[in-house]
Amino acid sequence: MKTVELSKRLVKAKNPCANGFRWMLRHHPDGHDYQPLLDALVADGRVNDARWLLDQFGATSDVLRLETLSAEVVVFAGSIEVAGDIDVAGMVRAGGGVRAGGSIRTGAHLVAGTSIVAEGTIDAESVSAGADVHANSIVVTAGVRAGGGLRCSQSLFCHTDLDVAEQAMVGGMLVAGGRVRVGKSLRVRGELRSGLEVRAGDGIQVDGSIECGSHLEAGWGIRSGGDIVAAGAIRVGESLLAQGDLRAGADYGIYAGLEVQRANWDTSARVSAAVEPENLLSGHWVGRGGL
Repeated sequence: MKTVELSKRLVKAKNPCANGFRWMLRHHPDGHDYQPLLDALVADGRVNDARWLLDQFGATSDVLRLETLSAEVVVFAGSIEVAGDIDVAGMVRAGGGVRAGGSIRTGAHLVAGTSIVAEGTIDAESVSAGADVHANSIVVTAGVRAGGGLRCSQSLFCHTDLDVAEQAMVGGMLVAGGRVRVGKSLRVRGELRSGLEVRAGDGIQVDGSIECGSHLEAGWGIRSGGDIVAAGAIRVGESLLAQGDLRAGADYGIYAGLEVQRANWDTSARVSAAVEPENLLSGHWVGRGGL
């Protein structure tokens, strides 16, 4: 493991809180290696100070490799690679990535500077990754943020927001209590349910129904094997195709072809559903069976 020496001068230059800096002067007046200092802070219950230190001095190239990992709290400046399960009562915070050959279970936040990968389930208070998030299934009591793409082989449940910078693919249901924001395409093989708006920079394809608690928007088109129901407006750049009902909220409109010239609506801004909606304000209605 690479040695990174943190002197009191280096730490003071980052403007630490007075209480935390006094702790360092009392316990490590001559400085300490980076990771042992993080470990000492966690062992003394100063988890927020350990997080602050990692935020200030960043990730290392170190890799912690274990067969299994069980702890109260983990704050590691490098990457964590575990052959089996990760089971932590509190928070897991890594400067690099977190990878498990089994499941990852935490009682608090799961945060990684790069990717988070689990062959099993991710079960945490919240999930935040600087790059991709991959798992068999995901269950969190708050939100999920991926700085890259997201791939979940089965279902994903989060009680607040899902925020993915690139593509997102969910092999089962996707249920979010808050917003769903995807920078590129969103693919869901089950149903999609969101308590607030759903926005995708590219297209949305859902095998089941879509239920959206606010506005529903895609830069390209939306295709659903069931209903498309939103409490707000429905807006797409190209086509809007539903096997079942197509409904926007009261006094809201349905807009297809926003990125297409009107002369091309019949081919690139098609709208299909079981019944033509009264509030269809743009796009070319093709009737039922337009999938």
